[in-house]
Amino acid sequence: MATEESGVKRLGEEEEKNNNENGVTLAAETKENATTKPDFISSVIPGWFSEISPLWPGEAHSLKVEKILFQGRSDYQDILVFQSSTYGKVLVLDGVIQLTERDECAYQEMITHLPLCSIPNPKKVLVIGGGDGGVLREVSRHSSVEQIDHCEIDKMVIDVAKQFFPDVAVGHEDPRVNLHIGDGVAFLKAVPEGTYDAVIVDSSDPIGPAEELFKRPFFELVAKALRPGGVVSTQAESIWLHMHIIEDIVANCREIFKGSVKYAWTTVPTYPSGLMGFMLCSTEGPAVDFKHPVNPIGANQDTCKSKGPLKFYNPEIHTAAFCLPSFAKKVIDSKTK
Repeated sequence: MATEESGVKRLGEEEEKNNNENGVTLAAETKENATTKPDFISSVIPGWFSEISPLWPGEAHSLKVEKILFQGRSDYQDILVFQSSTYGKVLVLDGVIQLTERDECAYQEMITHLPLCSIPNPKKVLVIGGGDGGVLREVSRHSSVEQIDHCEIDKMVIDVAKQFFPDVAVGHEDPRVNLHIGDGVAFLKAVPEGTYDAVIVDSSDPIGPAEELFKRPFFELVAKALRPGGVVSTQAESIWLHMHIIEDIVANCREIFKGSVKYAWTTVPTYPSGLMGFMLCSTEGPAVDFKHPVNPIGANQDTCKSKGPLKFYNPEIHTAAFCLPSFAKKVIDSKTK
């Protein structure tokens, strides 16, 4: 459970009575910064959260804020949780939406089941990032999995998720999960070669603490950690906004992973452009056909009642995720040949 020592504090009676200048209640604080209004609450439309970033210049997505539930600063990033009027509770890191209660399934289920349903009987899985626990929740649906190692750099994200997003953070409760608080690159350097059947990299955008997770040396470490025919799934940005980043990721992966290299995507309304992509790669060894699942997740649902039913993923959408619009297909295919 989150504590004051971790920077997570529930709303007190007096605090709940006090509103900030936009009419939004501040429901949590850090010791260093008790009442400062977040920079990303729009001053143009009071009471609205606006997602502004150099990664998508000239545009911003906004959500109406009913109440701020938590506002703090970890050793790595600003963390905000607020109640929105249309998407439930929202988790924001450094001014960028990471998940909402309404649409988190579209991301968590796809980044997890695209790789795990593409190989038979995955047993050892590594999750890097994903402190909210959503990917852990989805990995734990697979009854063949015996070991789930989780490396997250920011413990406060885990604490905040457990307090405010229990249906997502339920993944942390699975007894197969082994938590390691620390840097993902350092963790991979210590992993023996060929340890994992699958690695899932649930990172934030390539600025701040996640920057190293988009560089060539990181992908080389991932490939080393995978068994022959092992798979990796990593967050890979939006084809509408970041083709230059995607080009570099695809080019690096094509050189490093000698099996299959594919780009897939899903729709997430509260992510920039409403779309998020994934790189799916396999190491040299048993062939992996990412487009056609061989390990159906539906057969395991009876064992996952505490996690609720799948809301987004199914075998048909698995295959459809690899169908790209012509402009993106042309660029990505040129890098994968």
